[in-house]
Amino acid sequence: MTRGRFISLEGIDGAGKSAQIGRLAEWLRSTGRRVVTCRDPGSTPVGDAVRAILLDRHDLHLVATAEMFLYMAARAQMVSETIEPAVGRGEWVVSDRYLLSNIVYQGYAGGLDPETIRDVGRVATAGRMPDLVILLDVDLDTSARRLARPLDKLENRGDEYRSRLRAGYRAEAARQPESIVTIDATAGIDEVAAAIRLAVTARFPELA
Repeated sequence: MTRGRFISLEGIDGAGKSAQIGRLAEWLRSTGRRVVTCRDPGSTPVGDAVRAILLDRHDLHLVATAEMFLYMAARAQMVSETIEPAVGRGEWVVSDRYLLSNIVYQGYAGGLDPETIRDVGRVATAGRMPDLVILLDVDLDTSARRLARPLDKLENRGDEYRSRLRAGYRAEAARQPESIVTIDATAGIDEVAAAIRLAVTARFPELA
C-alpha cells in the first residue's frame, strides 16, 4: 500500500492558507494520491464545537492556558478520527494549522512557555507530527489588506499581537529547518502555489 503523508500549512491570518490548501490538495490528487483536508480546530463534531467556543464566542474570555487546552482537545479528536485513519489507509492529509499554531499563538504571542505547549502537544497528538510544515510568511500590511471580512476573536487582537505571531513563526522556522519550509506568501496565488509544489516535491521524491 502507498505510504500516507501528513502536511500542515501555517501562518498568520491573511497568509492565504485556505486558498493554498485547496490548490495543494487538487495538485496531489492529480498525481493519483488520495487526499483528505482538515482544519485545526475542527474537522470532527467535537472539534467544530470547540472551534465555535474559541473563535466565535466573543462573550467568553478564556485565559491562555484554557485556550491552549481547548485547542489540544480538538486536535486530539482530529488525530484520532481523521488524521490517523487517513494516513493508515495510505492517504495524504493536508491540514489548515496544527500544533505549531498552539506554540506560536498561545506561546510566543500569548505568554505561555512554548516548551510546555510542545510537551502537552506530544500527548494530545499521540506523537503524530506532520511530515512537512509549510509556513506561509506574509507581512502585516498584506495580511490586513487580505482580511476584508468580519474578524474572529484571535484576528481582533491587534497589530502588536500579530507582530508577535509572525516573529514566533519565524523563530520556530529557524529552530526547525529540517521540518518547516518557509515560503514568501506576499506573491500572487499562482506563484505561491508553485513554490509550495516545489517544496513538497523536494521533501517527497515519490512525487517527482
